[in-house]
Amino acid sequence: MTTTAAQPAAEVSEQVLAVARRAKAASRALAVATRGTKDAALHALADALIAQTDRIVAANADDLERGRAAGTSAGLLDRLALTPERIGAIAAALRDLAALPDPVGEVVRGSTLPNGLRLRQVRVPMGVVGMIYEARPNVTVDAAGLALKSGNAVILRGGSAAARSNEVIVDVLREALVEQGLPGDLVQSIDAWGRPGGVALMHARGLVDVLVPRGGADLIRTVVQEATVPVIETGVGNCHVYVDASADPAIALPILLNSKTQRVGVCNAAETLLVHRDAAAGFLPAALAALGAAGVTVHADAEAAALAPEDVTVVAATEQDWATEYLSLDIAVRVVDDLDAAIEHIRTWTSGHTEAIVTRDLAASERFVAELDSAAIMVNASTRFTDGGEFGLGAEIGISTQKLHARGPMGLAELTTTKWIVHGEGQIRP
Repeated sequence: MTTTAAQPAAEVSEQVLAVARRAKAASRALAVATRGTKDAALHALADALIAQTDRIVAANADDLERGRAAGTSAGLLDRLALTPERIGAIAAALRDLAALPDPVGEVVRGSTLPNGLRLRQVRVPMGVVGMIYEARPNVTVDAAGLALKSGNAVILRGGSAAARSNEVIVDVLREALVEQGLPGDLVQSIDAWGRPGGVALMHARGLVDVLVPRGGADLIRTVVQEATVPVIETGVGNCHVYVDASADPAIALPILLNSKTQRVGVCNAAETLLVHRDAAAGFLPAALAALGAAGVTVHADAEAAALAPEDVTVVAATEQDWATEYLSLDIAVRVVDDLDAAIEHIRTWTSGHTEAIVTRDLAASERFVAELDSAAIMVNASTRFTDGGEFGLGAEIGISTQKLHARGPMGLAELTTTKWIVHGEGQIRP
């Protein structure tokens, strides 16, 4: 595929539209595909990834080398990195997808009208799904697998940071599809056209049925503002853990550490810790020591900082810290007066992704759940569970923080729409 930045925008647009036309044509092959056909293809994709692990890891090493040279943050490098173990997990996720029920054809509701008409609302594929994302080569596979199982073709714009990894992965997936007798054009990349290609994808209305951006706030904002194609907005993850007055420290500390440190460069990692004043003296010294031992830089308000052990380095928190998705070994910490203050803080600064409360007070947990409006609320559990795989949805294409059509982890059902099917016996409307 020859192209690039020097091409006139009109030429890039026409080439991307040609990709979209091929995707639209390829999607029709899946419209009549059986579940068996799609599941066999998913297993074939998994087999191909495992067989080509060395090739994929070598390409990924090139991306990582360029990323380090460019000063890419540790969190983003972690998102970018592929190892044989991670490729094995990605392949396993495809096999898990194959084991899930096929959403296509599911009857959402149905009835028989008094005039004898039989109505069914059934799930059908979107058609062509566009993905714009950055530094996440695993998303290339997740998007392809979810699209295939839900009967869609997918067009991928994966960004320059993972260019070599994505190029090889897409080649591997396309080859495996063709070997299964399916069109390779079910999975296509427009990375060769760079940002102008992404803009052209955003404007491919009528050919691309839905566009899903996945990445940082700037990327998502650009797609939402620029696109004429329908967009499902995924959000950044300024996630909170609130430790209530009644919290059991033996439960709260592992939840906090898992939420913050299990994997830092992901949207469901905790970025802010709020602690009820009545729990602060008993919880924060040990919590801040544990965070410090894990390499986390603590950005704390004055009251929390005063409770930090002497050997823990604390940075004074600013208003900006409450709004920041660090994606790194950093956390903002604040002592709050009570549950009301915690809820008000979260309402002010949340990105609407995931919030967690640790408490033994049922009334407090019920208020926390009812009064906060994020896509996921955890009660006595880590924020890291907001994930399509953890929720049993299979791999996810993103986590939606909007309220239309899809919200939270987006699995197979969220990549379908519905149609009404009406059966009659000659009825006419009076």
